[in-house]
Amino acid sequence: MLVSVIVPNYNGARTLPLCLASVRAQTYPDIELIVADDASTDDSAAIAEAHGARVVRGAVNGGCAVARNLGVAAASGDVLFFLDSDVAIEPDAVQRAVDLLAADPSVGGVCGVEDPEPLIPGGAVKRFRAMQYYWWSISSEGPISFLFPNICAIRASVFAETGPFNPALRHTEEVDYGHRINHAHTLLLTAQVRGRHDHDGKLKVLLRKLFHRGRMRIPLYMGARRFAKGFETATRAYAAVAALLAVVTLPSVLLGPLWALLPAGLFALSVGLDAGMYRFAVRHAGVLFLPRFVALQFLVNVTIALAVGVGVLHWLTSPRFRGIYTTGVPA
Repeated sequence: MLVSVIVPNYNGARTLPLCLASVRAQTYPDIELIVADDASTDDSAAIAEAHGARVVRGAVNGGCAVARNLGVAAASGDVLFFLDSDVAIEPDAVQRAVDLLAADPSVGGVCGVEDPEPLIPGGAVKRFRAMQYYWWSISSEGPISFLFPNICAIRASVFAETGPFNPALRHTEEVDYGHRINHAHTLLLTAQVRGRHDHDGKLKVLLRKLFHRGRMRIPLYMGARRFAKGFETATRAYAAVAALLAVVTLPSVLLGPLWALLPAGLFALSVGLDAGMYRFAVRHAGVLFLPRFVALQFLVNVTIALAVGVGVLHWLTSPRFRGIYTTGVPA
């Protein structure tokens, strides 16, 4: 069975060699390697060709959805293995994904879990994000309703049935695609398929990305009348709301010492709702890293809650925004 490993890439020259080397080190023998270059301005294409990849290039930068579709159009495999250019997979990742798909015909796609350490070390923010993302993933193992496209294998027949990624979506194409696959097939998240991701190392970049992703989920969730099954648990939602309320009620401390209990209590509630993640952070990185982890997660929670609030307001006021998942028109 031929597996087409499709690597969407935009200016990924720093991590692309590690990504492609991990594909070449796979124990699975029957692989074609395709790099779908999204109009990069660095030397990504030359790096890909040096690693023996077939390079297909987009004329303009269209985002990951467009790049993945471009790669699929060039693929011949029975299985499409999507791998982001800032991720390196374990040597048995493709073999394990193929085995899981072969074992259960009802499974249309298999998504992998990223390790709790980043691909390239680089400071507290990057390490925090790797641990947080790992915890969110490992605690969501099993059937899911949105795609984890950084490491994901989909049967080519299922992709043909489901259709291409929505090119209008730059931040939530994976959530949309997961919902579409789930209409007829099971999508599985499993730690049997592993890799390492070069996570964002700058707080501003990470928070901006999370804000856009949170806001752009709202039209889909409003239309489906339910949250996606995966990261978005009720506990995490309450933790985000509690964090935002802690910020909103902070001025109450001016009314007197007792009023300070209100934001302090909301902060404690937000932390308590994520207690399992904080225990993991201590086990993995030690107690000295915990204050930074808590502070960064608090900022993440506030950002997510704000994004949802803005997204709901946008949904209420913009027909174009409400229809983005059905019309394919960028919002």
